Amino acid sequence: MAELQCVTMRIGDELYGARVEQVMSVERMLDISPVPRTLSYIKGVANLRGTVTPVVDLRERVGLRGQSEVGDDARRIVVVEVDEMTVGLIVDAVEDVVSIDEAAVEPAPAVVGGLQAVYLDGVARVGERLMVVLNLERILSDVEVAQLHEVEKQVRG
Repeated sequence: MAELQCVTMRIGDELYGARVEQVMSVERMLDISPVPRTLSYIKGVANLRGTVTPVVDLRERVGLRGQSEVGDDARRIVVVEVDEMTVGLIVDAVEDVVSIDEAAVEPAPAVVGGLQAVYLDGVARVGERLMVVLNLERILSDVEVAQLHEVEKQVRG
């Protein structure tokens, strides 16, 4: 029985999970320097222990409307590795690390919480709640990854 470990994070009322092996760290909100001419949910770059890291607002990326009702004190940046690139994902809260049986992860419906199924590994029950398991490799398209690489280049000169 294969276990899947996920870092659980909340955006609004929705629970999302990222595979623990892809999560490098969880940080408090940092100063983010905007980068012109990028997609709206690419908030800019942050200096993370001396490394310039692109930061994406996961709320906007998954298509949730409206501003977060959570203040910056509670919000977190989940630092993940995607396609050999470090990216920060802004979430409303990071809750826990959970272990679930991989067999308990059900295929995602075509659209879940505004997210197309291509971005998801599936949906799993965690206690009384449903957790959407993110596929971080697919949450950023090739175009977006290219744009994030461009952002890194611009900042590094």
